[in-house]
Amino acid sequence: MVHIVGAGPGDPELITVKGQRYLQEADVVIYAGSLVNPQLLELCKPDTEIHNSAGMTLQEVIATIEQAERQGKMTVRLHTGDPAIYGAIQEQMDALAERGIAYDVIPGVSSFLAAAAALKQEYTLPNVSQTIIITRQEGRTPVPEREKLRSLAQHRSTMCIFLSIALLDDVVRELIAGGYEATTPIAIVQRASWPGQKIVRGTLANICEEAKGKNIDRTAMIVVSPCLGANYDLSRLYAPEFSHMFREASK
Repeated sequence: MVHIVGAGPGDPELITVKGQRYLQEADVVIYAGSLVNPQLLELCKPDTEIHNSAGMTLQEVIATIEQAERQGKMTVRLHTGDPAIYGAIQEQMDALAERGIAYDVIPGVSSFLAAAAALKQEYTLPNVSQTIIITRQEGRTPVPEREKLRSLAQHRSTMCIFLSIALLDDVVRELIAGGYEATTPIAIVQRASWPGQKIVRGTLANICEEAKGKNIDRTAMIVVSPCLGANYDLSRLYAPEFSHMFREASK
């Protein structure tokens, strides 16, 4: 059996209880070494066979799993954050299915959520933004024309941009060209939930300058949102004059 496990954003305590249990029970672990916190491997048994997939091809990953299956071993494929977001797991799941290898997926805390926690920010504020767009800037891997940043920016909602910090100048240019005002707040969160977590705040007009010299690397999340520091309406859920199935309105 193969368990595809979301490791969470970095803090070892932010892996799910189920993910932690599978790591403790695994005979073979294949982990995304360039992103997953190696402290999580301390949960493994002393005799667990551990592979760093950073230097492996898809074929090598699948071959390692196949060998473990032939030996009746349990494998954990450990991905950063939640594996469903930029985890490249679909090709792995399809390959396993083709070979008749049983697998399941254990979700994890995504870095875009850890970034919100680091910023102490709700992404969905009444009368400000009620939509979150998860995306990335086009680079070596293209994106569909309708999903380019310039197109998505027309909504001017909360946007969490993965895998794009090295293209920050392009990101800012595309967001402004698409519809965000230059005064729109933006934040960069590097290694959210890690001990070395770093936050840089600014606006679209000045974030490139603010980020200079801060040693921001490719693990950073970009959050652009009118919610950052905005005035907002209070939620109707807790308003005293608002009735719902659990509470009568007070006068």
